[in-house]
Amino acid sequence: MRRLEVAAETRRAVMGLARRLRAERPANALSSNKLSVLGHLYRNGPSTPTRIAAAEHQQPQSLTRVFAELEAEGLIARRPSELDRRASVLDLTDVGRDLLTRDMATRDRWLATAMETLNETEIQVIGLAAALLAELAEDRRPPAGPGDGPVTGAAARLTEVESM
Repeated sequence: MRRLEVAAETRRAVMGLARRLRAERPANALSSNKLSVLGHLYRNGPSTPTRIAAAEHQQPQSLTRVFAELEAEGLIARRPSELDRRASVLDLTDVGRDLLTRDMATRDRWLATAMETLNETEIQVIGLAAALLAELAEDRRPPAGPGDGPVTGAAARLTEVESM
């Protein structure tokens, strides 16, 4: 039962932090959908609309308008796919990259300032939690089991934090 309680606490904390980070964005900032598309292209490079929609857990039709608006604003560029000329590939433009990095930097500065009251161990614990949450969000973690081999990644960092 403890796992379910921790899951609920984590969900509440993540949702609260997400709300606060959204509130720290300027009033004229891009929509969450637009930022999601730009963020996908920033992290993964050029991609088809279908792959972006799948990665963002949306229907491609739901993002058609978002893609068109981002293209009209000069934040993404569209070109024919080299593999299938009927398909298109979207890519982040320099303007889109700059806008996205400024948006991320604003929220990163707020969070770094909010963390000023924390000690070094607490900051390392948050770093570990961030790595684990990223793994959960991507559903990349292999199933745990006894004798799974050496401790790596976020689990290895936990050992470092525990030894402090």
